[in-house]
Amino acid sequence: MSKDYSAVARSVVEKLGGANNVVALTHCMTRLRFVLKDEAKIDAAALKGVKGVMGVVHNGDKCQVIIGNNVAYAYQEVMKLCSLDGAAADTPAPKVKLTPKVIGAKMLDALVGTMSPLIPAIIGGSMVKLAAMLLLMFNIYEADHSTIILLNTIGDGAFFFLPIMVAASASIKFKTNMSLAIGIAGVLVHPNFIDLMAQAADGRAVDLFGIPVTSVRYTYTVIPVLIMTWILSYIERWVDSITPAVTKNFLKPMLIVLIAAPIGILLVGPMGIWIGTAISAAVYAIHGTLGWLAVAIMGALWPLLVLTGMHRVFTPTIIQTIAETGTEGMVMPSEIGANIGMGGACLAVAWKTKNIALKQTSMAAGASALMAGISEPALYGVLVRLKRPLIAALITGFIVGGLAGMAGIASHSMAAPSLFTSVQFIDVNDPMSLVWVLGLMALSVVLSFVLTLILGFEDIPNDEDEASPTAAKESAKENAEEIETPVPAKPATA
Repeated sequence: MSKDYSAVARSVVEKLGGANNVVALTHCMTRLRFVLKDEAKIDAAALKGVKGVMGVVHNGDKCQVIIGNNVAYAYQEVMKLCSLDGAAADTPAPKVKLTPKVIGAKMLDALVGTMSPLIPAIIGGSMVKLAAMLLLMFNIYEADHSTIILLNTIGDGAFFFLPIMVAASASIKFKTNMSLAIGIAGVLVHPNFIDLMAQAADGRAVDLFGIPVTSVRYTYTVIPVLIMTWILSYIERWVDSITPAVTKNFLKPMLIVLIAAPIGILLVGPMGIWIGTAISAAVYAIHGTLGWLAVAIMGALWPLLVLTGMHRVFTPTIIQTIAETGTEGMVMPSEIGANIGMGGACLAVAWKTKNIALKQTSMAAGASALMAGISEPALYGVLVRLKRPLIAALITGFIVGGLAGMAGIASHSMAAPSLFTSVQFIDVNDPMSLVWVLGLMALSVVLSFVLTLILGFEDIPNDEDEASPTAAKESAKENAEEIETPVPAKPATA
């Protein structure tokens, strides 16, 4: 471990109102995601100044603390302080009046909070599938060779069993029994159930107690199980309230499964598929209408979506689109200019600034964006602080996104676009696709670099004593180190 994160964890927990104020905690690739009892106890200004914290996103009783690529270390230390072994997570959150805004915020939080812990597995599977694709492209193996079949199976694992992963993650978010959630989700990927759905798709009648079952394919899906697990949390509490204490050990789980599974199969599952399909259709209808302009707009907006954490909203859409068509041609191509552009802007800041600490921060943050596709260090450590370099990155995202849309660039996986993951955009039937992608990445670096120098920025004096820049410098430096030697993260559980 390059740094003792116990001090960072203690300071973060203190500024969040103490360990007793933490209800639940998960982490994604760069952020600690807290759920708190009392948002009034959050000292956001002091939290931003904690040495080791790169930024804070505060929304009601939810607080995201940006740490960087070493977030797993901070997560482990915070878990020790808060003792989140289930006791704290069961503490009821304060009731909030439901309004359309609150409902929308809760839905977004549920989706982002559920999907964020699953991203490493999804990216890992995507990269393995890309490796298999490259072996085929260079004629190292034939498509029916056992090596290719096994690599594709390894890569598909996270996607085929995505409903089970979503159930496990959502059970933490909705504070319900994980084993029951996994068991019910497992029904949807059981071989017998898949066979029945195939028969239903062919026109054969399939019913449960005389009620027709809609033919749905649940592998590679997110929304159905997310909704099912949310409903399960209410079913579990209701069944618990009506079952006698002496029968809870056997009667309670049996009733929960017998109630929740049929509801999921008959109603919630098909409804979730319809919702997911409608969202995907809406997104790609915009793409179909605006064409390359939709990719350009997404490229310009992407850094702002990352700032708020809303970029994870597109994860289910990307997964479903790749599963159905094999490629995704709107969101992922738009990230080329956005991610690489933020890295190029940071390099320009490092080139021009006279501030030694800012120079080190910019170099490390730029490397994180360029090499790993992780842009939070660049956003919070450099661009948001200096503002005009962020504008340069937004312009770059628009221009490069538009060019990617015109070229018809599409991704075969969900890894964050970077120099190391550029292979995800290779079309085996079009060798020039690699030339296009590498050319767009080079343009992103040059364009954002030049625009940053043209727009300029207000440099930070060397003698300015700021806690936050110091924290950003050290965290970004560690991020660069971790790109070379990544450390496996402990599973994000609360």
